This record gives sequence, structure tokens and C-alpha cells, in this order.
Amino acid sequence: MAYRGGFGGGFGGGGNQMQNLMKQAQKMQQEMAKAQEELEEAELEGSSGGGMVTVVVNGKKDILGITIKPEVVDPDDVEMLEDLIIAAINDAYEQADELSQEKLGKFGNLGGMF
Repeated sequence: MAYRGGFGGGFGGGGNQMQNLMKQAQKMQQEMAKAQEELEEAELEGSSGGGMVTVVVNGKKDILGITIKPEVVDPDDVEMLEDLIIAAINDAYEQADELSQEKLGKFGNLGGMF
């Protein structure tokens, strides 16, 4: 039996289906771009030591600022200050992860496609 070309009966109206898929993909790409922009613009504050150290990050985990209250600065206990800074950063990053999941979670693993 010779092959005669075409797609056979299984792809009837394929042009419209492909066009609809492309429209859906474009819409999803636009929604993802908007969500990513919202993450960049978000400001999340993590803190430690009862607010002695605060760290502000955006939703993409870029550190935008660090505030350290003078009373927590002890030259004889630098390790405590370092620990407070790490804890504040981790708190801010946790919030950024939650926001990222909220904004981009609906896209699943598609983030790398666009």
C-alpha cells in the first residue's frame, strides 16, 4: 500500500486546533511574564532577633536592603550578628519562595519553556 501524504482522518481541522494552541501558548506566556514582573516588583521583609535585623528582598530573591539596629552590634560577638543576618535572609527568602509558588505555581514546569 503506497503512502499518499496528508495526515489521514485523525487530524481533521488541524489548522484551527494549531492556531488555538498557539493563542493559548501566547496567552500563557504573557501571564507568566506578568507574574515574573510582579515578583521583581514585590518587596518582602524578613527579620530576626525580634526585628533587630531586617532584610528586604524582591520576589526573585534579590536583596534590596539590610537594616541592623545599632544595639545588636557587639564587637565581641560578631557571630551572633552574622547568625541574625543569615536568619533574616532565610526568612525573606522563604517569603519569596511562597510568593513565587503563588504567582508561578500554576505554570508548573513551563517556566523554562518561555
